[in-house]
Amino acid sequence: MAVLSGAAVPLLLLGVLGGVGAVLKPHVLLQAEFYQRSEGPDKAWAQFGFHFDADELFHVELDAAQTVWRLPEFGRFASFEAQGALQNMAVGKQNLEVMIGNSNRSQQDFVTPELALFPAEAVSLEEPNVLICYADKFWPPVATMEWRRSGAVVSEGVYDSVYYGRPDLLFRKFSYLPFVPQRGDVYSCAVRHWGAEGPVQRMWDPEVPEPPSESSATLWCAVGLAVGIAGIAAGTALILRAVRRNAANRQPGLL
Repeated sequence: MAVLSGAAVPLLLLGVLGGVGAVLKPHVLLQAEFYQRSEGPDKAWAQFGFHFDADELFHVELDAAQTVWRLPEFGRFASFEAQGALQNMAVGKQNLEVMIGNSNRSQQDFVTPELALFPAEAVSLEEPNVLICYADKFWPPVATMEWRRSGAVVSEGVYDSVYYGRPDLLFRKFSYLPFVPQRGDVYSCAVRHWGAEGPVQRMWDPEVPEPPSESSATLWCAVGLAVGIAGIAAGTALILRAVRRNAANRQPGLL
């Protein structure tokens, strides 16, 4: 069971549409938090953070009581005391226990995540890139994401985002894997969630053209040579024809 809360503050910012004039463009600053637990000891999860127009500004590492800005530059212009998040989580935990005590302990139906796997940039062999695993439209916000390269688990360099809320009260989450594309490698991302009996998985491999074989290269070389010879012959014939035509035009007339 879970307690979710949030406070959306609409901000009206002044914008200009080319040549039309000034208009008010709405933006939303959202405080999003949840506290949830399953039956059994030490099975609780919580999250606290601020989002601006659905993009994360920061979240609070609750165990470390530390504010983590999505981009370090954000922390240069603002600050947030992590203690405030801890106080909110304590209230959320208390409210959840009261709600459980007043309910029949039934749970909301689980919603299995939809999964997509794609590179951040166009793929070139031996060029560093980032694979993005995107889990979307799931409930509750408890999902474990795992990367594999050609069957072997990969964890180095992996970055998992926090859970992002959606207007329909479902959640989404990203996982990022820096990698260098190699021919023959196969990557997979799997997410484990309460709504699925097993992992939901997607596969990806670099889609780059195969290099031409030696026989193909020889064939194309022969074709190119033949075309070149034919071009030389045609050019020579045209030159001889032009020379003969000029010679005929220059014959002396009668005096």
